[in-house]
Amino acid sequence: MTVSGEVRASDESLPHRLTSKTSFLNLKLYVVVGILLLCAIAVLLTIFLCVWFSRNSRKRKMRVKHSSGMIPLVSKEIVEIKALGLDVKSEKAEVKIGNADLKEAELEDEVKGGNRSGESDVSGGSRSDASLDPENIGWGRWYSLKELERATRGFAKENVIGEGGYGVVYRGVLLDGSVVAVKNLLNNKGQAEKEFKVEVEAIGKVRHKNLVGLVGYCAEGAQRMLVYEYVDNGNLEQWLHGDVGPFSPLTWDIRMRIAIGTAKGLAYLHEGLEPKVVHRDVKSSNILLDRKWNPKVSDFGLAKLLGSEASYVTTRVMGTFGYVSPEYASTGMLNEGSDVYSFGILLMEIITGRSPIDYSRPAGEMNLVDWFKGMVASRRGEELVDSLIEVQPPPRALKRALLVCLRCIDLDVNKRPKMGQIVHMLEADDFPFRSVFVSCSAGTSSSPRERPQPLPCGYVDKNNTFIQE
Repeated sequence: MTVSGEVRASDESLPHRLTSKTSFLNLKLYVVVGILLLCAIAVLLTIFLCVWFSRNSRKRKMRVKHSSGMIPLVSKEIVEIKALGLDVKSEKAEVKIGNADLKEAELEDEVKGGNRSGESDVSGGSRSDASLDPENIGWGRWYSLKELERATRGFAKENVIGEGGYGVVYRGVLLDGSVVAVKNLLNNKGQAEKEFKVEVEAIGKVRHKNLVGLVGYCAEGAQRMLVYEYVDNGNLEQWLHGDVGPFSPLTWDIRMRIAIGTAKGLAYLHEGLEPKVVHRDVKSSNILLDRKWNPKVSDFGLAKLLGSEASYVTTRVMGTFGYVSPEYASTGMLNEGSDVYSFGILLMEIITGRSPIDYSRPAGEMNLVDWFKGMVASRRGEELVDSLIEVQPPPRALKRALLVCLRCIDLDVNKRPKMGQIVHMLEADDFPFRSVFVSCSAGTSSSPRERPQPLPCGYVDKNNTFIQE
């Protein structure tokens, strides 16, 4: 009886102890025990979460780190397409950029570095004259708005080097002393966002000595800016049509060097990349020049990507009046032949020093294409040369350039040469003169004020003689 009674008394004392009050805020013992357990669980959970976040943060930083700087995670700004890429046809280099359909491209929120790209020769071989900067391989560097404001001194008016419907271009000096051109895109009904995507898609990873390189970009809020390499000698339009004195510094040899360099840049876009890039706005103001008169094709805001399986893409007609090919203007069907036509107009402009459309001239000379064809048909090709050229070109070189123009502006897009062929035509001495025919019609006039006059059918022989058929 005594033992059992002691056991019963001890059993009854356990709940009594748990319910007894303690000296800690006069709380009962089981409440204090519960609080201690909850605190222990909270401490363990906090330690676990800290470790987990630390590991994930380290992994994220490793993913975002770029070869040319740090690129923040920004949603829906820049895309890297894995399946439908833009492959550089080079033996040692492969680059994937862009999407065949810019309108439906889904943009990832991380930007990854890319491989180096080499320049592809227009004949298919790999070339070593592509400009490669190891610090700017891939998508380029991300710049903050404050960095670009500092570089351009608050986007000061005195730093403006170009202005148009697309936006304003400023000269800027970065902290490392390098000079760049900052293109601030105007946000007109989403045009800035669209052009931003197009330019980065089209030339984000392309490196070629005759194409303006994209160094980096900025996207903060509604601001969209592109940072290019700075080309310090203006554009071709300024040197052709500006006040340069009694004689132009653009000699015939310099003009042909500019034409050949431009053709090489376009040939790379058309034939060195897959899918190919159609520039869609080839004109003299988009040809930048350095101090040695080397040309660089710029402004890819209207560019389109065209896959190898497609012969053309139907799109809204965009471009510059006087340079747009007739078939593209009338149907909206765009392919590389449209760039070839525009290059033909550009080459005429280089030779003659005249604008594609000039209403200040007599009625028969307003439209450059019609006047040019008429002069060739009348065997007055030497009169086409810009009077500001002090030393006239050799007859054979002039004939070669004139005939290339005629080939480029052929009304039948299938008869126009490829840009790679044009490079060889302008560089070669044994140009096939008899293969260049003059169209029976002057074609669709770009000027509403005049009507093109029909030309006789025939060809120009190697003696610059027009032979009618």
